[in-house]
Amino acid sequence: MNFYVLTLFCDMINDGLGHSIIKRGIDNGIINVKTIDIRDFSKNKHRHVDDYCYSGGAGMIMKPEPVYDACMSAKKEAAEGTKVLYMSPQGKIFNQDKAKELAKEKDIILLCGHYEGIDKRVLDELNVEEISIGDFVLTGGELAAMVVIDAVGRLVPGVLGNSESSEDESFSDGLLEYPQYTRPYEFMGRKVPDVLLSGHHGRISEWKRRQSVINTFYKRPELLERANLTEDEKMLINELKNK
Repeated sequence: MNFYVLTLFCDMINDGLGHSIIKRGIDNGIINVKTIDIRDFSKNKHRHVDDYCYSGGAGMIMKPEPVYDACMSAKKEAAEGTKVLYMSPQGKIFNQDKAKELAKEKDIILLCGHYEGIDKRVLDELNVEEISIGDFVLTGGELAAMVVIDAVGRLVPGVLGNSESSEDESFSDGLLEYPQYTRPYEFMGRKVPDVLLSGHHGRISEWKRRQSVINTFYKRPELLERANLTEDEKMLINELKNK
């Protein structure tokens, strides 16, 4: 899978993704991240890519021409019909379902804005899809782009060492993940649940599912509204509500 990142800060992207699982996926040739410096497409001798906003006010706006040319450069390499995702606080909130959807793509182009944003005309011309990682404002889109690449990249087959690693994680089935434990057996008077030492896979599986439901109820109850729950799990939720 190929990610093309249009940015003013290539080193930020390359340094941020040069670690852990994503780095291993890159090193193994399973995913590829190519950064494209928007400044390279500036017609200004000083490589300026911004200008004052027509409406006045503080801040600068990224000009349409270099953004468009940078994107066209990426599109020449990417598969036909590749999506252009614009990292924007005005976009739909990025979640695990969206990560799974994007993981099916062959290529993705990620556009990182900066300053006070990008001239809307080029966003319309490129038919971008706006993506937000949360209801807050960042200095630029680079951190958001890295979040998307990390979440999507780890779902590409072969990136994770264990094929089951992504299946039991939070949000994989609409619920938060169950609690995890390791050695020592006892820490500060708190012991590992005995069921996890039983060796009984069926009971362990049931415990994990029950704990996922409980965890979700207390931490992210809104997720339960669209989770695929059994009748027993619905009864468990009612019991928790009545405690």
